[in-house]
Amino acid sequence: MTDTTALDAAHAAMEAAPQDDAARLRFFERLADAELFLLLTEEAADENISPELFDVADGRFVLAFDREDRLARFAGRPAPYAALSGRVLSAMLAGQGIGLGLNLEVAPSSILIPAEAMGWLSDTLSHVPDEVQTRIAEFHAPKGLPENLIAALDAKLATTAGLAQTAFLVGTVDAGGARGHMLGFVGAVTEAQGALAKAASEALTFSGIEAGAMDVGFFAPDDPVTAHLAKAGLRFDLPQRSEQRAVRPAPGSDPDRPPILK
Repeated sequence: MTDTTALDAAHAAMEAAPQDDAARLRFFERLADAELFLLLTEEAADENISPELFDVADGRFVLAFDREDRLARFAGRPAPYAALSGRVLSAMLAGQGIGLGLNLEVAPSSILIPAEAMGWLSDTLSHVPDEVQTRIAEFHAPKGLPENLIAALDAKLATTAGLAQTAFLVGTVDAGGARGHMLGFVGAVTEAQGALAKAASEALTFSGIEAGAMDVGFFAPDDPVTAHLAKAGLRFDLPQRSEQRAVRPAPGSDPDRPPILK
């Protein structure tokens, strides 16, 4: 397989513009959202995993790959691994003094990411948006938002399959006359509202906008507000799950409980 992955593309953009903070942020966002295959010394047991650790001049690293075939090519043999997201891996490594070797020797996105950078990613992803009550007096088309924020929202919402029906980005005026923007989710799964709010917050953070702010709201399909959102807003159609499958819990499947290093 020679297909370019999202991490390959983001890494190439970052390497092509080493002074571009936005490109670097986009790479780390793709890393957080990616499913990674972490090389282990033995098969995982419960929530305990034993990653292969490699000591080099730049520090100690675990190795992970964004495709199974890349891991197999690097190992050159059948090797145990754990599949987990980049966000879970960053939480697992936080405070351990261990960095990440990503796609080493087998992909254009081969890179050593130091422990400090993985710690920064974990801290950034741990931010939880504040919950406030705001009375909106008016909705209008969003104005003045940079294209990289729209692209960041589009990419982030593509990872939220089955969590809501759709979303609308609108400009707002609250009861006090203050202007802002809101991302309104329609038909969101109740248990997923926190995750959706966090996804929107991460899109704003990783878009590189200084001092940016965006509210998030949740509305039922038959809520009268939904019609106003649809009329004024920029629409994002979220991917839907075609079927619900029972999945056996695996190490790293719960973002709030990263695997334990053995």
